[in-house]
Amino acid sequence: MSSQTETVKELKTTVPPLIGLRLTRNQREGIAKLAAYLVLTLGAIAMLLPFFWMVSTSFKPERGIFVMPPQWLPNPFTVENYQKALESTTLTRSFLNSFYIALTTTIGEIFCSTLAGFAFARLKFPGRNTLFGVLLATLMIPGVVTLVPAFILFRTLGWVGTYNPLIIPVLFGTPFAVFLSRQFFMTLPAELEDAAKVDGCNMFQIYRYIFLPLATPIIATLFVLGFIARWNDYLGPVIYLSTGPQENYTIPLALASMQSQYEQNWTLLMAGSSLALLPIVILFFSFQRYFVESIAVTGIKG
Repeated sequence: MSSQTETVKELKTTVPPLIGLRLTRNQREGIAKLAAYLVLTLGAIAMLLPFFWMVSTSFKPERGIFVMPPQWLPNPFTVENYQKALESTTLTRSFLNSFYIALTTTIGEIFCSTLAGFAFARLKFPGRNTLFGVLLATLMIPGVVTLVPAFILFRTLGWVGTYNPLIIPVLFGTPFAVFLSRQFFMTLPAELEDAAKVDGCNMFQIYRYIFLPLATPIIATLFVLGFIARWNDYLGPVIYLSTGPQENYTIPLALASMQSQYEQNWTLLMAGSSLALLPIVILFFSFQRYFVESIAVTGIKG
């Protein structure tokens, strides 16, 4: 009996501290948010680490790459690799080539895709849903499936060695851009269209003066995604431009030409890669607000 009494006394002395450790709802939410930020921070560090190593290597002398233990900060610090990358290669010309291809294709893609997306969202015509379903089905076809037929077609047209295979197929829109545009235009209220019709606007005027100015977020998103895709494209240029003069090379092709079977200059390659990455970083951070806004809006309505 005495042992039971002692046990009860021990429980009475230990239970209150345990009860005091109970967390409130705000405390639990704070801990969960802290854990989420910690996981996101670790993920961001893991993603940025290769980019930091690339930039760090671009400022190292060639003998400093394989030093053990690895040097995260260049010692000694040198900008000679950037000077060599701009002087001894066609990198400057390649920048202009990539910019020309990326800009022309992206502008054409945005115009044609938003126009088609507006038609699918606002015009009622026979077979609209069926045609849109066929368009979405093309997203499931890998690009390598049509690679050989496309090459045979472009070779027959005499386009191999020119920019035409890289520009013209994308110039008239892409299925993903049409899908994203259609989803955005479906979220806009029908009263805008009705009011424009009352004022005497036709459908193209409604698209041009009413819907297109409201589509700034989706246009910015398509511009960022399209420009990055064409800027980083390597497969297309290596197929259609590698047999031509180096003056026609794009950025990925010019970077690949820096390495050969008998020479591997990693510091020069890292310097060129850092320069090639700079326009993409500036572009993304410039349109980041519109990019996030468009993703949030287009996910509201299917």
